[in-house]
Amino acid sequence: MPLKFLFDHLLSFLGLIVLSPVMLVVAVLIMVKMGGPVLFKQQRVGKEGKLFTMAKFRTMMADHGGSSVSVAGESRITPLGAKLRKYKLDELPELWNVLKGDMSFVGPRPDVPGYADRLQGDDREVLLLRPGITGPASLKYRNEEEMIAEYVAQAKTQGDSRSEQEIALWYNDNVIWPDKVRINCYYYRHYSFAKDIQMMFCTVLGRKMEYGGEVI
Repeated sequence: MPLKFLFDHLLSFLGLIVLSPVMLVVAVLIMVKMGGPVLFKQQRVGKEGKLFTMAKFRTMMADHGGSSVSVAGESRITPLGAKLRKYKLDELPELWNVLKGDMSFVGPRPDVPGYADRLQGDDREVLLLRPGITGPASLKYRNEEEMIAEYVAQAKTQGDSRSEQEIALWYNDNVIWPDKVRINCYYYRHYSFAKDIQMMFCTVLGRKMEYGGEVI
């Protein structure tokens, strides 16, 4: 995918230049409103299973020590962090990951170590792709945190005795994550640069699109 690689590098370079004032404002707001580090850095699984350090603007309380699965409205997400997540501004530092070649603009979201080990058979094709800032699974689950929160609330109403984080983790691991793998494998097998561009526009504009026989 040489065109995709060239596109990623050129656009990420331009994006870092054009959006640097916005990133500076966000960084200052985090320092003033939240204190502590501006960036959240974490090891993620990249192409061919290689680990890389992904950077995002921090949206949670420092040293929260919680699960990697986030639920909308949970206390560890700060008010400023909730706004950054809503408008995807927390993702802007990932432009640097794209410029370095760790990520692409479009592809599967990079998982934390452990999930890649669960991939079996043809599902391991996901690891042949560079992780993306957005992608078909990201579009389908753009309201993932709200979906998880709704499921947790429903489970609690029905008398589920597990903690909210345990329910959220189960729902992510058994429902959402397998479906993301399915969609990302379809993306690998039916790659289209034109669809990449469409997904990027849909991400920015908050619109839906038809992809692989479903609306995402």
